Amino acid sequence: MSAAWWLAATGWRVTLVERAPDLRADGYMLGLSGPGYEVARRMELLPRLRECERHIEDNLYLARDGSELLRINYHDFLKGLEWITLARPDLATALYEAIRTNPDVDIRFATEVETFRDEGDAVSVRLRDGSAFSVDLLIGADGVRSATRSALFGESADHLVPLGYRMAAYQVSDPQGLGNDFLSYAEPGRMVEYYRLPQDKIAALHIWCDEDASFVSIERRKQLLGEAFAGAHPDVIRRIALLGEQDDVLLDGLVMVDLPSWHKGRCLLLGDAAHCLTLVSGQGAGMAMTSACVLAEELARGDIAEALERHEARLRPTITTLQVRSRSTARWFVPQTDRAFAFRNAIMRWMPKWLLNRYFQRGIRSEVLAASSLRIEN
Repeated sequence: MSAAWWLAATGWRVTLVERAPDLRADGYMLGLSGPGYEVARRMELLPRLRECERHIEDNLYLARDGSELLRINYHDFLKGLEWITLARPDLATALYEAIRTNPDVDIRFATEVETFRDEGDAVSVRLRDGSAFSVDLLIGADGVRSATRSALFGESADHLVPLGYRMAAYQVSDPQGLGNDFLSYAEPGRMVEYYRLPQDKIAALHIWCDEDASFVSIERRKQLLGEAFAGAHPDVIRRIALLGEQDDVLLDGLVMVDLPSWHKGRCLLLGDAAHCLTLVSGQGAGMAMTSACVLAEELARGDIAEALERHEARLRPTITTLQVRSRSTARWFVPQTDRAFAFRNAIMRWMPKWLLNRYFQRGIRSEVLAASSLRIEN
């Protein structure tokens, strides 16, 4: 949707194809900062995003038995940063509202690209609903399990780099509530985070160690989640049980995408399809939006082939830096062994508060600075 907005703003006519019948409600909480924040500002989205921003005071980390491991004030380590915390569906809704009435953007739900062929001077595309097009540029922004990537560069699994974890995210109604804006249950090898939402709803994010990063069918996800968190705190078990058959559950392996090139001929991959950073990086959504902006800037200079080369040359150094950070951060994020878990918790528990805040600030700022090394034009 960001690519559609930017391309339409620079004179392109865009057909946006989405397999789902409507905007999907799954996804996790995210922070928009650095160049992603700046791109949202340039798109005039910030007022709309502020309306659905989640204001968090304390981050409370509990052990499996409910005892307090750590309490961190959210504002202390975000002090001085331009930052918005919100649910991914809220960002998707804001982007959709920004493009849905644009006459240069044709949005088609409940269909997908069935076949495409690069003809040299155009790409011929056929959709599953029977529609056919001849387009100047085909963009695959179809996520970490990208079918477009597989069609361009071979089997998807050959380009995935598992980090050794799975994740699941969902929203669920819980009249008992949290009692806190942000609550985590952490133990060796697994962690769950809960964010309070309006109307007695909560957003949940589960992360656990699992070397199997293969795709999990929708029908199997709730069962797998229950198995992964068997024996967890009773509130964790209870909230998993609250999930109904119709609730959207995003569940996948934490995998990065590693490709030698993000484009081929007149076909280009964007966002997670090209360079998934995983949620560990904290910059996935922002860098996807930034990539769309950079693409539009380069295409506005003419010649599609050269524009795709320049787009990648500008973006790749930053993506590489953030992927390196994701690899090194994952083990600290969810320690796998009892010893590593206890060691991390002891450090955070006994470290002076000012030093702990500085540690988190430094980590977040380094992510933002790494992303901000990519300059976008005004």
